[in-house]
Amino acid sequence: MTGPGGRGPLATVLAANAISISGNALTLIGVPWFALQTTGSPGKAGLVAFCATLPVVVSAVFGGPVIDRIGRRRVSVVSDLVCALALAAIPLLHYAGRLDFWVLCALMGVTGLFHAPGETARHVLVPDLAERAGTTLTRAASLFDAVSRGARMTGAALAGLLIAFVGAETVLLLDAATFGLSALLVAWGVRGVKAAEPQRDTAPVSLSAYRAQLREGYSFVLRSRLLLAIMVMVMVTNGLSQGWSSVLLPVHARDNLGGATAIGLIVAVFGGCALLGALLYGAVGHRFPRRWVFAVAFLVGGAPPYVVAALTDTLLPLVVTMAVGGLGAGVLNPILTTVLYERVPGALRSRVSGVTTAGVLMTTPLGGVAAGYLVERAGLPTALLALGALFLLATLAPVVFPCWREMDFGGPGGDGGAPDDAARTGAAGTERGPGPTGDAAVAGVSSSGPSSPAPAPGGTTPRP
Repeated sequence: MTGPGGRGPLATVLAANAISISGNALTLIGVPWFALQTTGSPGKAGLVAFCATLPVVVSAVFGGPVIDRIGRRRVSVVSDLVCALALAAIPLLHYAGRLDFWVLCALMGVTGLFHAPGETARHVLVPDLAERAGTTLTRAASLFDAVSRGARMTGAALAGLLIAFVGAETVLLLDAATFGLSALLVAWGVRGVKAAEPQRDTAPVSLSAYRAQLREGYSFVLRSRLLLAIMVMVMVTNGLSQGWSSVLLPVHARDNLGGATAIGLIVAVFGGCALLGALLYGAVGHRFPRRWVFAVAFLVGGAPPYVVAALTDTLLPLVVTMAVGGLGAGVLNPILTTVLYERVPGALRSRVSGVTTAGVLMTTPLGGVAAGYLVERAGLPTALLALGALFLLATLAPVVFPCWREMDFGGPGGDGGAPDDAARTGAAGTERGPGPTGDAAVAGVSSSGPSSPAPAPGGTTPRP
């Protein structure tokens, strides 16, 4: 075996993801601020967000089988390099006086198209790398999420300061550099890892085989009541969160909070508290029922920031609200990731990941556009209260619907209980035995959002 062994590949992927997400935090703040500065229109800022997120959905829908065939390492590297070039082109064209609005939208579309496959490719490697490193899936999932949140917190704090001192254009150049460094780390650090290389034992390339692979992923999700419920709920909240991060928070900061520095502080506080929440859950979370922890965490981390921002134009109340919400949001991704690690066979990992990624991002292209339209038509306070009310309704789902009780039972490799139908039945409908499946794992979209394209109120995207 060539390349690093033992814990080296896991550490490399964690480091690459941390660097990439630090850059994504720069984009999360830099691009909306740049759009508002250059256009002066919340509606156009929302349109830029639409162009950045619609290709993410498209690539997620069709990307699962492609990731397996090309290889997760190659997909991650190429994805990061293309995103680096597209992001660097924005400030360079702006300096040259050639950055028309449609060009900005097109470049953000390119980053969206290539971002999701690369992030998915890294995330689906975690179970194999955890086994290689001799650690548990739950610990690896919590570590992956904690490192991501720490990077997001650092990047957000730097973004607010850098925009204030050197401008949004320089921030975008730095983000491009982080993508390039992430590509180099993955290219070197996971050499020789079998799970990262192309799967040559798959069916020959053909349209029918590709459709069959996609169908396997969709069939698995549709047969699982819990996975489907998770995907629908997070789809709604991600759309609302996109409106917050791309339009509502930047406009609120511009009009009431003193500028981009306030955004950096808000996102950094949220990210720091989310990191603490993730670490606490990793340490003691297994002692509590997942469903109720998940429900309460989403309730405190979802709607309150919208309401507080609508009712006050000062910074301190919103910072305190985001700190409390961050503690709750920190437990969301470890719970979702662990539930899905238990339920999805390794052979379907990338395909199911593509389906869930596409599902949870389905509404994000509309989130920014809708928020921008509401702000221009009804004003910022009304838009905040309306979207906050929708967020509250969505986060009541785990309390109301019975299928969420399955969250407290392990899947085929879990701790017990009755796994749902999709966990017992394969994508093609064949019955699986009740015993453990050592390679059960899945990944979703990382909240990098741009780590994930649709960060939650403070910059994190729950991902099935």
